[in-house]
Amino acid sequence: MAWISRTATTFSPPVMEARRWLDGVTLAPDMPLINVSQAAPVEPPPEPLRRVIAEAALETPQAHLYGPVLGRSDLREEVARQWTEAYGGPIGADNVAITSGCNQAFCATIASLCAEGDEVILPTPWYFNHKMWLDMTGVRAVPLPAGAGLLPDPERAAALIGPRTRAIVLVTPNNPGGVEYPAGLVRAFFDLAQRRGLTLVMDETYRDFDAREGAPHDLFETPDWGETLIQLYSFSKAYRLTGHRVGAMLAAPAHLAEAEKFLDTVTICPNQLGQIAALWGLRNLGRWLAGERAEILDRRQAIAEAMPVLETEGWSLLGCGAYFAYLHHPFAMSSRELAPLLVREAGILLLPGTMFMPEEDPAGSRQVRVAFANIDRADIGTLFRRLTGVGWPLAPAGDSA
Repeated sequence: MAWISRTATTFSPPVMEARRWLDGVTLAPDMPLINVSQAAPVEPPPEPLRRVIAEAALETPQAHLYGPVLGRSDLREEVARQWTEAYGGPIGADNVAITSGCNQAFCATIASLCAEGDEVILPTPWYFNHKMWLDMTGVRAVPLPAGAGLLPDPERAAALIGPRTRAIVLVTPNNPGGVEYPAGLVRAFFDLAQRRGLTLVMDETYRDFDAREGAPHDLFETPDWGETLIQLYSFSKAYRLTGHRVGAMLAAPAHLAEAEKFLDTVTICPNQLGQIAALWGLRNLGRWLAGERAEILDRRQAIAEAMPVLETEGWSLLGCGAYFAYLHHPFAMSSRELAPLLVREAGILLLPGTMFMPEEDPAGSRQVRVAFANIDRADIGTLFRRLTGVGWPLAPAGDSA
């Protein structure tokens, strides 16, 4: 009898696939690799935070035991307090769950919202792990192609809603596009979801690196926001805790009770040392995080300043913000071919747009993502010089696919 496993319903992890392009490649000493493939800080947490983790490991016996499935109460309370202050709406500790990274928060959200055969609307280009999880759970991802400025259109989304639609997912600042969704656009999606009885899932992993001052939206000010909104967050980017796997989801208590069933069967509880670190970071690293944000915004500006040189070669910048620049390339080949070739010929490891698009959408073949969290202004200059130095055949004028 023929059968197919759940994991076989989706593609291989894109970042792992990209790393395999390095196999057998030897770069010249004067052309070290520029790795802009993954949106994760590679530096360790600041030393004071590492000392907190070490001291907790040595002095806090409970840090090595199972904890509450939905996370430590002190961390949940601190998230609720700071989010209430930041967003201007009432958020309680019972609205907060701590998860083993933001990816798990998304998985728990979908598991507690959807049954097999249901549908979730994802703007494209999409975050590939979202698509992978939907595939593996038998939930259909309904693509919502982004429009001008890589912004999704609520009216176009409304036309995609069917009887099995359960949620609309937004990522802002966006991965892979980098764009920051205007507050009015976010409100329009919330109102659409509320009218149609859907859930709006807002992944705000990169909220700490938003260029705007103040709250990026006012959704938490809405009475009974938890009936429509689920917000996801990651401590990994803010405090360099990628290896500790600490994320959060904010939702109605009734929804968290459903998510708890999923979380209990997968990890039982989030990493205790990571939670201790996240709490200390929230309480003590505000000024340090502001410096990290300023550095990321400066790198964003460096890319904007460097783009005119690339534009003369036929490139264009589709979106830029948080950790990402999303580019349209000019070459007469798919980005799926271009990306491995850039490793061998230019010492650049980036991800092709085909990894963020449905197979049938030709737009991804002309797009690439640059994750610039780990390259400074000098590296950005080197990256752009290498890109302008490749002399491959160009696509016909006017070919945007």
